[in-house]
This record gives sequence, C-alpha cells and structure tokens, in this order.
Amino acid sequence: MVFDNFFQGLFGWAINWNPVGGLLVICFILTLFITLVYKFMTDQKLLKTIKSDMKDLRKKMKEFRSDPKKMMELNKISMEKSMQQMKNTFKPMLVTFIPLILIFGWLREQYTLIEISFLGIKSWLFIYIVFSIVFSMFLRKIMKVY
Repeated sequence: MVFDNFFQGLFGWAINWNPVGGLLVICFILTLFITLVYKFMTDQKLLKTIKSDMKDLRKKMKEFRSDPKKMMELNKISMEKSMQQMKNTFKPMLVTFIPLILIFGWLREQYTLIEISFLGIKSWLFIYIVFSIVFSMFLRKIMKVY
C-alpha cells in the first residue's frame, strides 16, 4: 500500500507497544479527528435547532397517532428536517471517508499478523467499532457537537 510507511511512522509505535492499547489509541485519535471535522465543517447552531425541532416533532407525533392527516403533515416536516440535517453533514462525511478507508486498509494488514483479544473479543474491527462509539459519545458531549 502507498501509505504504509506514513501510517507505520504515525501509528506503528502504538501497535508495537501494545496491540490492544495501540488500537485504542488509534481509535481515540481517529474519533477525535472525525469529531473535530464535524464540529468545524457543520453549522452547529443549525444542527442544534434541527435536533430540538425533531425532538418536538416526535412528541407531537405521539400525540397525534390517531389523526392520519396530522401525522402526514408532521411526517412531511420531519422528512424536510432530516434532509436539511443530511445536507449539512454530507461534506464532513466525504472529508473523513477517504482517510479512514486508507487507515482501515493499513490496520487490517497490521492486525492480520497479530492475535488480539479484549474482553473475549478477538476481532480488531469489532473492538474498534465498540470503542469508537464510546469515544464519539464522550467527545461529542464534551465538545458540544450535534
């Protein structure tokens, strides 16, 4: 792979130090990178407003379950808000996608040679996914990313 030496220099020390600990360090750094990209490339005020509006819409939908006409109206508004939210988050998703694909290719190569186990989990990818969810929730809460 073209970026092997680059990623080895950037993250290789962590894997050589401790395969599980290295994976967690890499996971935290990548999650931090993604969170920062989303924070600075999205309109956080708009996303906060959309999140609040969607919460209110869900409450109204529960109230008007038996009124099909009102439900259709609320569903339409909900779909518009969802589209607005998706448009706002699409650019940061593209910016983070390519680096992550490259890093995941490198990680796959590294962890095919190493046996890894954490709390009975033997898949580096599953460990990464679990911890990226935990780190993402933590970082988004601290950094107020919506």
